[in-house]
Amino acid sequence: MKIRSQHLLLPLLLSLLAGACKQHSTPEQKRAADSLAARKEFASSPVLSAQESLAQLHVEKGFDITLAASEPLVVAPVAMSFDERGRMWVVEMMGYMPDTVGTGEDMRNGSIAILEDTNKDGVADKRTVFLDSLVLPRAVCLIENGVLVAVPPYLWYIERNGDAPGRRTLVDSTYAVEGNVEHQPNGLLRAMDNWIYNAKSDKRYRKKGNQWLIEKTHFRGQWGISQDNYGRLYVNNNSVNLEGDYFPPGFGAGNSSQRDVGGYTERVVRNNRVYPMRATPGVNRGYTKNTLTDSLRLANFTAACGPLVYRGALFGAAYDNNAFVAEPAGNLIKRNILKDSGYAVTGRQAYADSEFVASTDERFRPVNLSTGPDGAIYVLDMYRGIIQHKTYLTDYLKNEIRMRNLSLPLNCGRIYRIAPKGKAATMPDFNVSPAGLVALLDHPNGWVRDMAQQLLVDRRPAEAIAPLKARLANTAQPIGALHALWTLEGMNALDFDLVRPLLLQGDAQLKQQAMATLPAVLNNSNQAAIIALLKTFDADPRTAPMLGYLLPFLRKYDAPAADNLLTQLSRLYADDRYVADALISAAPGREKELLQSITAWNSDTALVINKRLQKVLRDISESKKAKLSEAVLNEYPRGYKIFTTVCQTCHGPDGNGIQSLAPPLNESQWVNGERERLIAIVLFGLTGPVEVNGKVYKAPEISGDMPGIGNNDEFSDADIAQLLSFLRKAWSNNADKITDKDVKATRLKLKGRQKAFTVEELLKL
Repeated sequence: MKIRSQHLLLPLLLSLLAGACKQHSTPEQKRAADSLAARKEFASSPVLSAQESLAQLHVEKGFDITLAASEPLVVAPVAMSFDERGRMWVVEMMGYMPDTVGTGEDMRNGSIAILEDTNKDGVADKRTVFLDSLVLPRAVCLIENGVLVAVPPYLWYIERNGDAPGRRTLVDSTYAVEGNVEHQPNGLLRAMDNWIYNAKSDKRYRKKGNQWLIEKTHFRGQWGISQDNYGRLYVNNNSVNLEGDYFPPGFGAGNSSQRDVGGYTERVVRNNRVYPMRATPGVNRGYTKNTLTDSLRLANFTAACGPLVYRGALFGAAYDNNAFVAEPAGNLIKRNILKDSGYAVTGRQAYADSEFVASTDERFRPVNLSTGPDGAIYVLDMYRGIIQHKTYLTDYLKNEIRMRNLSLPLNCGRIYRIAPKGKAATMPDFNVSPAGLVALLDHPNGWVRDMAQQLLVDRRPAEAIAPLKARLANTAQPIGALHALWTLEGMNALDFDLVRPLLLQGDAQLKQQAMATLPAVLNNSNQAAIIALLKTFDADPRTAPMLGYLLPFLRKYDAPAADNLLTQLSRLYADDRYVADALISAAPGREKELLQSITAWNSDTALVINKRLQKVLRDISESKKAKLSEAVLNEYPRGYKIFTTVCQTCHGPDGNGIQSLAPPLNESQWVNGERERLIAIVLFGLTGPVEVNGKVYKAPEISGDMPGIGNNDEFSDADIAQLLSFLRKAWSNNADKITDKDVKATRLKLKGRQKAFTVEELLKL
């Protein structure tokens, strides 16, 4: 039975199963009956008005969820930023997947709209279009008197003339030049350290006068990015609940040969289970084992996005520093509870079998979450039937879309507000003096603290310097002191005399952040004093990783002292992964020299630092072999283009895989092996554990599924042959080419197949 004919056979199967259940049903019959009953219950999926959909939303007891905006005021919201007036700057991606083949995705119908609540009743009533005629805009960030806007492939800075666009500056011409809509940079989070970070990206940005700085950072996440009270970043990818950093975000990315740096993009919450309120058969891999439960409900994250570390204070102490994660495929929002434990941040799900928010409306698609100026959580509901991009859309999901007409609606969008019942929330007033803005750095709502810091950094009022210095001296309340520290750094008003007292006090996070500001204050006149002080920190395991990350900055002034400190740290913390990786990060191009110096005093190859160095040296060797030749690029240009669009975002530009996403393609036995098996993987996908070059890759270390592209009309058999031939000749691979006839023959042999292959099935081909 083909899946597409399933809806025609439902009545007959239900009748047969009902008869079977009257007798003694087997567990398999009961599971089948449960599945069919669930499908019957949710056989239709009507488009609901905003009020009707709101009625189907269920939120944790003690909370209210209300509409803050809905169509026609907003359509297909995917990202937003609040300004200091409490207005929402909303990115509308109206062109996303109008149908199952993405017809019209290149239309200029995206917008950046400003939504305002003029009568202060909690619901937006005024819409001002700041920018329109955009193709699939993705992110927005307010800075100084302008707006950063991400419109692939560009990142623009657009000055504001009131609420109208002014002069444009191209910040990055390659911001989102590769990948598809699901796998391009986004987020534009203005973090505590005054840099702007992104998800699905390894770049960070900062405005210095009229100049834009672009630096390399860690590759993080897929859609959405957040920070905690200490400026540590949090992300996720579609099948992973929550990942995050243990250390300040601007460090540890200095060694391009180091693929995995301890303490960055760590798995914070390992439990990926979800609990939808309704059957969710309309997920891309719904036909695969364990994707859906017996009642056809999503079992684990498949579209996790929009992580938010809650810092709003309105919810109460039990919710402070909780991480909320949106799951549009399951029509829900998860709550996780985070905890600091030494270096690490660990987390657990808040509930055993339910969610913070869940809906029985299939078109409720929460794609991003924000804390508001009032401390409430704002939910961006794209309100779409189709949320899977055409690149990976399976025949199974196409059929689900047809059965319930999920291609509609295209003109809806909602923004919800979640707040405790009966708890008054007030909008802060930023129309205050510079000293008043400094006072707001201690506000209980983290959004308010962030905004106060940003306004001070943007305006640079001289009269704020004295109160900022006074606030920095008071470390009894460390969170406000942290904001004062980074505000002074952003205003170019920080010096070592201000930082030194923080380095000598006891709060570990404040001390770590103070160390993170040292590169901004280090100069010829104070370098000796700074190095002398840092040498006294080497016996403190709480500061040892940051010492390692600071070594490249110290080396510019006193190379022997920096090298001596590196040697001392390597001896004291040879079995500490975080310190070891910090030291390797500080020694780009000198990994072999560092390994030799370590083995000179301890030849134990089981030492963590030894093993980590050996791994980096192997990666360097592989990378040297993995250079793409001009001949391969010239022979397979279409294959290379498809690789950069579809494969590179998970498998890496050098084919050596990306941590937490996908295994290597370079020197993979699956790429270089039997043609038919490789074709089958690309046509239908691969699920479950897979061994590549002796290492087993499986969830949650990587995404558990690789989607196929055989059902995508955008790619012909000749295109797929070009892609596979390119992969088989790229980097260190050297296998024979694959032709479109080979692809056609495999399609014919596997005609009627819908689901992804397992390794066991592939080996039988």
